[in-house]
Amino acid sequence: MAAYMRDQFPFLGIPSPRLKALVRSAAFPKPTEASLRAQVMELWELPEREFQYVALTQLREHANLCGPGFIDVTRHLVVTKSWWDTVDELAAHVVGVLVQNHPQLVATMDHWIDDENMWLARTAILHQNRYKTLTDSERLFRYCEKQMAHKDFFIRKAIGWALREYAYTDPEAVRAFVRANEGTLSGLSKREALKNL
Repeated sequence: MAAYMRDQFPFLGIPSPRLKALVRSAAFPKPTEASLRAQVMELWELPEREFQYVALTQLREHANLCGPGFIDVTRHLVVTKSWWDTVDELAAHVVGVLVQNHPQLVATMDHWIDDENMWLARTAILHQNRYKTLTDSERLFRYCEKQMAHKDFFIRKAIGWALREYAYTDPEAVRAFVRANEGTLSGLSKREALKNL
């Protein structure tokens, strides 16, 4: 796994199915927002990547417990030990839930899309990935336009992935967006967006 992750982080070497079984068998008690915050922050500080995966499991399971102030915790997690494996989970399963439950956090996404930290911008692009018919398509397309010229693979891939996910709901809107941005949208973003169309 360490090689697959380009040796970004040390690993304990626990395969994913085994790690999931261990987390289930741990039978963590239902947390409060405060105890979830403390647990997640503690796990995030540990060096081996599996500890961050345990934190993500807890966050996915209990994101609905969290108030709007928890967005500050997620911001810290996104910019600390950043890589696609944790950022994408946080975007779709934690930040996306927080924004849906607390619509005032849309303003935070509007800031993140312009942030110099590409992982925050990636999170803003991907946070609606599970919204389906509830997707704010105007915002999605605007975010894609804002970052379209970005040279980094991870931003270009995120744009394509977000568009591909939305294409399951509104394929014509995605086709129209890709056509309208021909020549500006990177080849990677375009291929990803149209993959299932």
